[in-house]
Order: sequence, then structure tokens, then C-alpha cells
Amino acid sequence: MRVHVVHAHPVETSFNRALFNAIVEELAAKGHEVDALNLYDEQFDAVLSRDERLNYHDVPANLTPEIKPYVDRLRAADAIVFVHPVWNYGYPAILKGYFDRVFVPGVAFVMEGGGDRGRLVPNLRNIKKAAFVTTYGGNRFRTMIMGDPPRRIARRWGWATFRTLPRYLALYDMNNCTPDQLNGFIQAVRSEIGKF
Repeated sequence: MRVHVVHAHPVETSFNRALFNAIVEELAAKGHEVDALNLYDEQFDAVLSRDERLNYHDVPANLTPEIKPYVDRLRAADAIVFVHPVWNYGYPAILKGYFDRVFVPGVAFVMEGGGDRGRLVPNLRNIKKAAFVTTYGGNRFRTMIMGDPPRRIARRWGWATFRTLPRYLALYDMNNCTPDQLNGFIQAVRSEIGKF
């Protein structure tokens, strides 16, 4: 299976980068073809331009030369894994920008009836499995009080986009974890991702 692993953390020595590396290693060890995308290393431009917004519903003109390589990688995948921290109860800006610029009409979905009206129909039928692997600075209780927006969005948006319920593997209160707890989470992620 071809697995696209998308990472969004700027620090190469971070725990989040260690998770990304472990996932890539685990998938490769299980015989999967891995397409690893580190958004920061690739200097992905997260800003949706004026022209991109104006042409957003104009398929295929919305598939600009800047985003087409990312779309090609997405369309070639059988599975996808997003590895990212949660900051301010949301996705890092670079990952949100990736979603905004790459998951456009004609790619992630089509609008029955055309244009910007009609019924949204998922279009990434090639993706059979999806997962989000993430870390939180906040503890689970505080995050629940806030409604845990990243978890809710990942599961609902993931279902609507891929028609498969994504796995959501989260480490809460990361800054207060012991080295054994951090290592335990990496091993749990390896075990879960190894089932892809």
C-alpha cells in the first residue's frame, strides 16, 4: 500500500518529528511504499492567494502549478497519515494552509451541479485508511472543556473527505510526560500504524 505521511512541525529535534520518523520507519518495515511530506522542510506556502480563492470552484483551473505536485501525491496514495501538534486548540497554520490549498473542488470533493452550489460529494476514493497522530500541550480535561476541536474536525472532516473514519492518536499534556510515557506513546503509535 502507498501511504502518504504529512508532517507539520518546524523543529527537527521535536518529539513530534520523532513521531513522524517512527511512523515512516514502521510503515517501511511493514513493506508499505511511503511518500513522506514534511511541509516545513518543503517550505510549503500555506497562504491561499487571491487568484486561488477567485478560481477555487473553477475545476480544473483551480489546480495551479504550485499545488499540482501535492495533489498528484495525494491522488497516488492508498492511505494517509497526518502528524502534527495541536496549537491553540487547532492545526498549525502550515497544515491548515495545506488543507485549504490542496483539498480543493475536483480533488477532495466535487459539487453535484457544478460551481459553488449543490451537494458536496467526496472525491478521494483512493484513500482507504487515514490517521491523525498528534500531541497536545494541554491536558485531556482542559481540552475536553474546550471541545477538543482538532479531534472533532479530524474525525468528521476525515469521514466526509475519505469516507473512512480516521484513527485519532493523541498524546495530551505532553510537556508533563515522563520519558517512559513519551516512549510508550511512540510504541503505541507504531503498533497502530503497523496495522495499516
